[in-house]
Amino acid sequence: MFESFIELVFKYRPVVFEQGELGFSPPWPAAVAVMAVLAAMGAAVWVYLRPGRAHGWSRTALLGLRLAALAVLLFALLRPVLVVRTVEAQRNVLAVLVDGSRSMAIADLDAKPRSAFVREALGPSGALRTALERRFTIRDFEFSSTARRVADPAAMTFSGTRSYLGRSLQRTADEVAGLPVSGIVLVTDGADTSREPMADAIRALKSAGLPVFAVGLGREALDKDVQIGRVDPPATVLKGATLVAEVVISQSGYAGRIVPLVVEDEGQVVASQDVTLPPDGEPSAVRVRFTLAEPGPRVLSFRVGAQDGEQVTQNNARQALVTVQDRRERVLYVEGEPRFEMKFLRRAAAGDANLQVVMLQRTADRKFLRLDIDAPDDLAGGFPKTRDELFAYRGLVLGSIEASAFTADQQRMIADFVNQRGGGLLALGGRRAFAEGGYAGTAVADVLPVHLDDAKAGAEFVEEIKVSPTRLGQTHVATQIADTETLSAERWASLPALTTVNPVRRVKPGAALLLEGRGASPGAQVVLAYQRYGAGKVLAMPVQDSWMWQMHATIAAEDMTHETLWRRLLRWLVDGVPERVSAAVDRDRVEAGDAVTVTALVRDGGFLGVNDAAVSATVTGPTGEGRDVPMRFIVDRDGEYRASFVAEQDGLYEIAVAAKRGDEAVGTATAFVRAAPDDGEYFDAAMRATLLKRIAEDTGGRFYTAANASSLADDITYLGRGVTVVQEKDLWDMPIVLALLVGLVGGEWFLRRRVGLP
Repeated sequence: MFESFIELVFKYRPVVFEQGELGFSPPWPAAVAVMAVLAAMGAAVWVYLRPGRAHGWSRTALLGLRLAALAVLLFALLRPVLVVRTVEAQRNVLAVLVDGSRSMAIADLDAKPRSAFVREALGPSGALRTALERRFTIRDFEFSSTARRVADPAAMTFSGTRSYLGRSLQRTADEVAGLPVSGIVLVTDGADTSREPMADAIRALKSAGLPVFAVGLGREALDKDVQIGRVDPPATVLKGATLVAEVVISQSGYAGRIVPLVVEDEGQVVASQDVTLPPDGEPSAVRVRFTLAEPGPRVLSFRVGAQDGEQVTQNNARQALVTVQDRRERVLYVEGEPRFEMKFLRRAAAGDANLQVVMLQRTADRKFLRLDIDAPDDLAGGFPKTRDELFAYRGLVLGSIEASAFTADQQRMIADFVNQRGGGLLALGGRRAFAEGGYAGTAVADVLPVHLDDAKAGAEFVEEIKVSPTRLGQTHVATQIADTETLSAERWASLPALTTVNPVRRVKPGAALLLEGRGASPGAQVVLAYQRYGAGKVLAMPVQDSWMWQMHATIAAEDMTHETLWRRLLRWLVDGVPERVSAAVDRDRVEAGDAVTVTALVRDGGFLGVNDAAVSATVTGPTGEGRDVPMRFIVDRDGEYRASFVAEQDGLYEIAVAAKRGDEAVGTATAFVRAAPDDGEYFDAAMRATLLKRIAEDTGGRFYTAANASSLADDITYLGRGVTVVQEKDLWDMPIVLALLVGLVGGEWFLRRRVGLP
């Protein structure tokens, strides 16, 4: 509308004025016109300033109107022109690059699919195509993962599963390199599902001098849509573990509606909960809890049902690959004295087939009771004295045992168990624990998530505290002791009080507090805190009798609260702890024909990188046929090996990595990747005008929508590159010039009559 008004008033569209330079080309000597008009101006000044003519404001106004009219007349007599450089007709190539992906089928343009614009405007008889062909030689391209030539855009099927925008623009530029090219017309909704930076493509286009004229299709905001924007379950879990997955939901048009969020494992519903949809455009994070009992790779689907009138339903679901591991996790529990805490913790872990808690209890000086060991000579000399022996465990629990029970080397080894090995460390409370056990200032204290107050270590301290979860603890998987968060909070409130002999009240910066306790003394007591430290995690639980949650008189014999808490704590303690050999893929979902990069980390018993191992990967595809892929050492990082393969068809691929060092097997690891059509086209499915404007502006082009794309051919004539000619556009006959002359002369006449002048 604005451009139409400018063209009506000033004769030409704004782009002509933006690109042109003002000049004058009078048909007679310019001096004659200037002198004549100046003389007329002088006469006007003499007439209106003579005594007896109009006075005050009217004299000034009349003189101003006369001089302005003469100035406009002088402007017209000098024959002003705009000197512009335009593309010479039929001497240049114009590349038309059309999005061929599935998102172009979304019907949000007057209830018609976005692809309808391509068929109607760019088809053989389309108005836009006709206008472009009058000026340019057209070369048509279609793109999804890359660009390719097409004969007729109207015949496109719009079935592409990807939109690699930057790569496709660069491919198109390569195809027309060496030709006189005026630019690239990009017709798309702006979806870019690649992981490649757009800045690289823009720099290449700028260097080649190729402006991009982007035509954005679709609405910038959908009226009615529900979208699952992201799901974040853990990549690997232990069989039977309770998972908490964060699901980000956004919507437009359904604010406040309650919808069911369903989680399916291979078609079987494993969780369902009602979710209240957030306000329009505001994402909301929902936490959903469920348990996976079947081992192996599981493809989980998180979905919200299609709503009435929804414009895009394909973005109502997200899938995620989770590997469920069925193995026993070895945890070493070291206790300095006989006590109930050890007995009941062992009883809780014994009911979990995936946990093996090896007990080492000191019974006398240099004498230990060993329970649940694998071999008769395990821990025969007490606490491990070598890294290899300690690092064979995935978790370590320190009970009420003083720091002096360990040598300085063993204390550093405990810290390295967390920092380098990536193991989980849990420090329990007791009269020989924390500052009371002399840990202040040791290597172990450095890794703990709490501050130890050595000044108060000698004072007698016993306090009964009522335990409650913090805000974080109310939602954390390790502190959920019932089936729902609401029931868990109620159960925490009903549990009996515990006692502590360790006055631990401060957590370190970066640590998180999950459980706290309050007693007679002011302030809160730390009950459960944790932090990440190096490659592992550390938990501090400075209470001494959690077994009361099993044996208190108010607790029923069949109550499983104590067992549930300890099983979840121990599972979380060893969650994510690496093996000596680990394997990972660069992404857990690809399309058939994509290359998959596999990375393996190989470490010795002390978890130092091994650079001289023989590492290979066996890739088993959907057909069950395996193929061996050798892995090469990457010199940039100790112990890292890498290989790649092509996922040739849809389905699940298992990558089994094996590492040997000479004749000795170092270890094995398994990773999974799924090949399936990409559905990223349907997420954030509104037209991405911001990206398209950036591409157009940075390359010297312009951004359009379906509503104003009709001016595209005219604009490229002035903005395009290639073979150009210089033209002069007359300005003297602009409607605004005539309107100004008539208005100024008419205004002077009207004012003269008002003040009584002839």
